[in-house]
Amino acid sequence: MAKLTGKVAVVTGASKGIGAAIAKALAAEGAQVVVNYASSKAGADAVVEAISAAGGKAIAVQGDVSKAEQAQGLIDAAVKQFGKLDVLVNNSGVYEFTPLEEVTEEQYRRMFDVNVLGVLLTTQAAVKHLGEGGSVINISSAATSLAPATSAVYTGTKGAVEGINSVLANELGPRKIRVNAILPGIVETEGTHTAGFIGSDFEQAAIAQTPLGRTGQPDDIAGIAVFLASDDARWMTGEKLLASGGFR
Repeated sequence: MAKLTGKVAVVTGASKGIGAAIAKALAAEGAQVVVNYASSKAGADAVVEAISAAGGKAIAVQGDVSKAEQAQGLIDAAVKQFGKLDVLVNNSGVYEFTPLEEVTEEQYRRMFDVNVLGVLLTTQAAVKHLGEGGSVINISSAATSLAPATSAVYTGTKGAVEGINSVLANELGPRKIRVNAILPGIVETEGTHTAGFIGSDFEQAAIAQTPLGRTGQPDDIAGIAVFLASDDARWMTGEKLLASGGFR
């Protein structure tokens, strides 16, 4: 039997990249999946179509996770469609690397609103429905340990996510809800292509320091999410799994 048969999962920011790969992987293991997107309806619809074509079940739901009403609406849509909720993957995130001198209030608020407030609001909405055995998976970043130059705001948001991850593991543990984080290193996605990381000196320097000798792929992260969502990880909570090919 597939590892997630009978489970219902919500994946935020799942219209592309790591989120899309996680949504597809959860569905491939039997989960019914809500594919959340903020703006890319076409991307989310394509993920749903891919899941459906492979025999899975999924719906796309628009919602800005940094807005309480929309975060609640996302969770409500999942429960209305599939009857319950077992897994929440907080993947929505934005990033922009900027030298300290160029950091703006607007940039700070945009990143902290989506990357940090979004985690809190969506989890807050989800815990009303997550029962014993529920799993919350927070996508952080290897940046919290690598601390790359010009990433003060982004790395700050992910440090906050890891702090929240630890607190919620303690807070929700008595309710038998597990909370864990994945910390990806550099992963080849639409976003890292757009940001100019892929094919850059930055990427080559990272690969040179990566024991496994390559840039990560979205599926590398998706498999870890499946594990954390499944009963295989039933004795794990509060963990931060670094997924960077050994680059640290």
